[in-house]
Amino acid sequence: MQQGHEKIADLKPGAWFSGIYALQNPQIGATRAGKPYLKAILRDATGEASLRCWDVGEDPRKAEQALSRISETGFVQISGATENFNDALQIKCQIDQMEPVHVGPEELKNLLPSTTQSIDGMFQDVVELLGTIEHPGVKALADAYLADAALMSNFRTAPAATALHHAWIGGLLEHTSTLLKLADQMLPLYPQLSRDVVLLGLFIHDLDKTTELTWEKGFEYTAEGNLIGHLAAGATRLELMAARVRLAQPENAEFLPKHTVLALQHILLSHHNLPEHGAAKRPSTPEAIFVAMLDNLDAQTTLSLTLADREREGSTFTDRVWSLETRLWRVHPTN
Repeated sequence: MQQGHEKIADLKPGAWFSGIYALQNPQIGATRAGKPYLKAILRDATGEASLRCWDVGEDPRKAEQALSRISETGFVQISGATENFNDALQIKCQIDQMEPVHVGPEELKNLLPSTTQSIDGMFQDVVELLGTIEHPGVKALADAYLADAALMSNFRTAPAATALHHAWIGGLLEHTSTLLKLADQMLPLYPQLSRDVVLLGLFIHDLDKTTELTWEKGFEYTAEGNLIGHLAAGATRLELMAARVRLAQPENAEFLPKHTVLALQHILLSHHNLPEHGAAKRPSTPEAIFVAMLDNLDAQTTLSLTLADREREGSTFTDRVWSLETRLWRVHPTN
């Protein structure tokens, strides 16, 4: 197949196209008649579209073999046709029109969405706000995280999710930076809250998405992500970081009190708010409730703005968004 790339944002229904794209969440589905087919998401830096290949054969085993072959690298060279399905762009192709390809770092920039904000600027904002923490033990804990060069490198580039909110390179940093700025503005309204615990809790609440997710072959879950998850991994990392901080202050048992670390661990384990949303515990401290609500505010607002995509022409309503339990009205209320 000829190498090339046509931006997904430029694709129109009823056209033939070819290009190299990230292949997301490929899987074998079944028609009502029980015939297997391939379904996936094609993505590049400009957008995404659903993909359907109907010719994977009658044998489910051969369909799985085809799935294994095309998903080997996470990226494919593909030729296919576009169509309009339920007011959304959908791509149809034959399985032999899709081949796995390897891409380099420069090509990756064109195939995965990235934050539009400055990575350096956002990271500096995070560092400066953490620098306002006053409790010496909590400040030492924040500094211990910041001193982990490998962790911070991944923190600067990781997405916050494989889909939904902040699902782009730099998305985790963007989400965290926004939360810290929101908290900095809102905390004066709630002086009874521990500002230090809230700020550090927000900084580390999603930090182990750096181990939960991989972004080398598109956005996918790692084995650790599938088996442990960022809540449990984050609580474990916090325990190790706290032990390291205490070792540096062996003569001061109260430098980093156990109940302070416990409050932070509770934030990590409860920030998804509800068990059905993945929380290990319901938020049970004022600080944990504040963090969970703020996290949800930024996540759902960013998700709704991303999916509404008010600059794009099309229907006035989106398809139903399962995580929001509604369809979004795409019309700007004052334009």
